[in-house]
Amino acid sequence: MLITGGSGGIGRAAVRRFALAGDRVWFTYRTHRADALALEAELAAAGADATGLPFDQGDWASHQRLAASLPGPVDVLVNNAAVGSKTVERHVPGPAEERDAAFMRINTVGPLWLIRQLLPAMRERGRGTIINIASVGGGVAAFPGFHLADGMSKAALAYLTRQLAAELAHEGVDVFAICPGAVDTPMLAASTLDALDAAERAELVGRLPKGRLIEPEEIAELVWWLAGDAARVLHGAVLDASLGLGVHPGLLTGRAATGRDTTRGSTG
Repeated sequence: MLITGGSGGIGRAAVRRFALAGDRVWFTYRTHRADALALEAELAAAGADATGLPFDQGDWASHQRLAASLPGPVDVLVNNAAVGSKTVERHVPGPAEERDAAFMRINTVGPLWLIRQLLPAMRERGRGTIINIASVGGGVAAFPGFHLADGMSKAALAYLTRQLAAELAHEGVDVFAICPGAVDTPMLAASTLDALDAAERAELVGRLPKGRLIEPEEIAELVWWLAGDAARVLHGAVLDASLGLGVHPGLLTGRAATGRDTTRGSTG
């Protein structure tokens, strides 16, 4: 299987989940080579098979290099790599207009290209699974004050999931999307948590459903389950994996008791 953005956050947890279950895993990273090597070593010591591959999602030349470097056919594709409202600045330090384009190129066009590259072989073999990691923001609900291009990119990924599932309704390839809520990842830290002091963080987390952040391993477990035969009945589903934030977005976007709005970043 191929998991993009596997050196940290949800992707790293998914790599561990599949590899330790005995699956052969290839995962991608862009800049965090040391983290990727550490993950490889950790899993190798446990007798698991995981290999990191450099990849710049949304750059066509990098897509071609990745496809050429894959050691074998991909049965499960997990489109996890993405940028958020702050991490996009590391990719595109230029003006806001260039960052808007980067959101669509990386979060939406990149997964589309990967699917186009890998889907034909899945169809030929008569089996395969595609799991797109979107976000509750855009994929399920609207969060006033959040980055517009970020939410648009995740909404497009949810649409891609439904459209592709419709086209594959009579074939052996299954397609799903997962829309996480506030997951305890470096992306959420960069977009929201790092700007808060201890009291502000506690107040924010207390307003979330169940009064807590979601752990990356919880989303990874859902990814793992969707890759199995029992999930086929959910073909085409865009799943709200937000602990209920998707049905009550005001818990996050409402102002704190002080009147200060501290949630202008990304979920997921």
